[in-house]
Amino acid sequence: MNHLPELHGERLWLRELRATDLAPFERIHTHRVLTRYLGIDRMDAREAQDAFAQCLAQPYTHPRRRHTLAVCAPGGTTMVGTMGLLVEEYGSNAMLTGLVLLPDAPVRGHGHEAGRLLMAYGFGQLGLHRIWAGHRADHTRMRDVMLAAGLRPEATLRELFHTQGAWHDVTTYAALAHEWIPTASRAERAVLDGDDALVSV
Repeated sequence: MNHLPELHGERLWLRELRATDLAPFERIHTHRVLTRYLGIDRMDAREAQDAFAQCLAQPYTHPRRRHTLAVCAPGGTTMVGTMGLLVEEYGSNAMLTGLVLLPDAPVRGHGHEAGRLLMAYGFGQLGLHRIWAGHRADHTRMRDVMLAAGLRPEATLRELFHTQGAWHDVTTYAALAHEWIPTASRAERAVLDGDDALVSV
């Protein structure tokens, strides 16, 4: 198995999905507003259940390319959002994906920390060189999230994906390991270093 350890930040934690996470996962992926800016269309209940089953199978793939994780409040186990990392099949690159927090999540306003924890894991344990992310160009609030995660603006990709009956431009950002690692917090440094005293399995 290729399970990630729990990644502990100051304001939120990330962990592998569990079978008990189906309800919040389905709530996210069938919600009209929460899926508005995702690169996929809103799902019906059956589609969300199928997608959830695929996510649960990720740790059993070799090599593991997809990491879809649950966002939780520190010390809690209840899933309040999702965040993902997609390792590309060439080079030493990966893409941050699918940051969504439920409207009542106690960690709202700190979504950038989920990205930073996954970047620390990618640059540390996975040995990646470059991690990038993007958002729909009309989702302007995400710019601040990207910058807070330590990602730098790069480009606008024209009409990259098609959802809700229209093509959408995507603004991209990236971070390089040698530039990002010196900015890591103490918690992020523990993830980078795989410190078992601070990152629980």
